[in-house]
Amino acid sequence: MAMVLDKSHTGRVAATHIALIAFIALCLFPFLMIVSISLRSGNFAAGGIIPDHISLEHWKLALGFSYIDQFGHQVDPPFPVLHWLWNSCKVALMTAVVVLVLSTTCAYAFARLKFVGRKFGLNALFLMQMFPSVLSLIAIYAIFDQIGNYVPWLGIDSHGSLVLAYAGGVALHIWTIKGYFETIPVEIEEAALVDGASHFQTFRYVLLPMAVPILIVVFLLAFIGAIIEYPVASVLLHQEQNLTLAVGSKLYLYTQNYLWGDFAAAAILSGLPITLLFLLSQKWMVNGLTSGGVKG
Repeated sequence: MAMVLDKSHTGRVAATHIALIAFIALCLFPFLMIVSISLRSGNFAAGGIIPDHISLEHWKLALGFSYIDQFGHQVDPPFPVLHWLWNSCKVALMTAVVVLVLSTTCAYAFARLKFVGRKFGLNALFLMQMFPSVLSLIAIYAIFDQIGNYVPWLGIDSHGSLVLAYAGGVALHIWTIKGYFETIPVEIEEAALVDGASHFQTFRYVLLPMAVPILIVVFLLAFIGAIIEYPVASVLLHQEQNLTLAVGSKLYLYTQNYLWGDFAAAAILSGLPITLLFLLSQKWMVNGLTSGGVKG
């Protein structure tokens, strides 16, 4: 039997669609402006969203190619953008792996094992997460400056130091994975223990396969957090060849010479690894996000 809807219902549906379209347009507007700036001639931030003349000069420079300007001069790329992008991906990937290993093993200990100081350790991790990392910049610089005297690949201006500094932010990931582990019935692991498995074997062969969605979420969050991070990287990295894209892009905006077009092209390139990773893993990410918050 066909349903009869009154006019007020049709009006609410139309208003909802208009509101959603307006919201999507509002979200997309900044991105479209960046795309527009990257396609304009010259380095100008002001102007309409649709450029009068499409130019690929900024994209050529971002991708490492030279071009001939309107006066016949060759313009070379001012900065190694692709090398910075590679540095960002390398640091983010190593950070995600280290964070995943540390947070998974720690979460298992807090969720399943009983030991003295367990509750205090959890609360301490939570409290440390409350302080913004910017407050510890001086301490981070001093620590890695000293470490570099004994272990150069973990000193200032090394990617090893950056990965180690990022690995210090595992507290939130430990809480997230711990909450997911506690949603898995402990009877499954007890059955494996009765059959002769050790705690490590139950962790490796029983718990980890069931926790794949939340592990992927933590990996992605750690990867994204590392690839877009700026304050810590700007303190630890100095030489141009070692910079990540987030830090290197700042060089486009030096005093009295704001290269907005080049900056916009580099900014879009920096978002490509995150977008690609999200598209490949969005199914597990949504699954893990909805499951990880069931129990804290």
